[in-house]
Amino acid sequence: MSLSEDQIREYRTRGVLRVRGALSTEDLQPVIEELEELIDHRARQLHENGEIGELWEEEPFETRYGLLYQQSRSMGKGLDIMHYRGRAVFDFLGNDHLLSVLQALLGEEITCNPIQHVRAKPPDEYEEHTGPSFHNAPWHQDAAVMMPEAEGSDVITCWLPLGEATADMGCMEVIPDQVGGGYLRHQKEGGTTVVPQLLPETEPVTMACDKGDVVLMSRFTPHRSRPNVSKRCRWSIDLRYQPTGQHTGRTAHPDFVVRSSLAPDSVVTDHAVWCDLWQEALENPSGVSMHRSV
Repeated sequence: MSLSEDQIREYRTRGVLRVRGALSTEDLQPVIEELEELIDHRARQLHENGEIGELWEEEPFETRYGLLYQQSRSMGKGLDIMHYRGRAVFDFLGNDHLLSVLQALLGEEITCNPIQHVRAKPPDEYEEHTGPSFHNAPWHQDAAVMMPEAEGSDVITCWLPLGEATADMGCMEVIPDQVGGGYLRHQKEGGTTVVPQLLPETEPVTMACDKGDVVLMSRFTPHRSRPNVSKRCRWSIDLRYQPTGQHTGRTAHPDFVVRSSLAPDSVVTDHAVWCDLWQEALENPSGVSMHRSV
């Protein structure tokens, strides 16, 4: 699907747009199955090492991870995109349905920004056994985790759930209409968060989503996650895309072209090439990966 003129106008003026039904079950299911396999493998490793006592093998995707994490925080290690580098998630980075939505805003030359994450947000009550939660992100702008050199880059954040993301499950809240305000100073205290005195007084909007919905955000749109007071894990992916050739704001990590009409041969479709780029970046660090704060 593409965006209507009204949707494009809403994104440009408000800095956020919820696109209903942008993705199908067929788009998301390979990623879910890959994560299920990864979780099962990790759980069995921890069980063999005596770190967890119950495998919860019969639990569905939306509840199993939380029950495992409740026993050991080690369940969360290695689950992010840059670390596990699965074939299904790589294929999804170039998903045609997602890129067709983005093309209406970015044009036909699109690069996948290196800031890309899979996030599992377990029920808050489960974290009582493992220490303070780091899953509740404070008010921040995505520009705060990018180099100042990318201030003029048109980086769009794509946030999408792998299942339901209701208010009770800890979906996002955003403060719209802040695009013209640019970057707000952030502080380290509280976990890279907007300096409280600078936070806009605009009423936040709760961005509850169904499976298949995508939230598009400007790098200047303040947002945070709500507490997860449900019994289910809120699984989500957040990715960033931009016009090819613009600064990524994260030179330490690899970007790659996902769509191009001018140079179709530049599109990276080889999973092994992408894995090599990440492995090289992590094993031989260079460039800059930073959070901006006062």
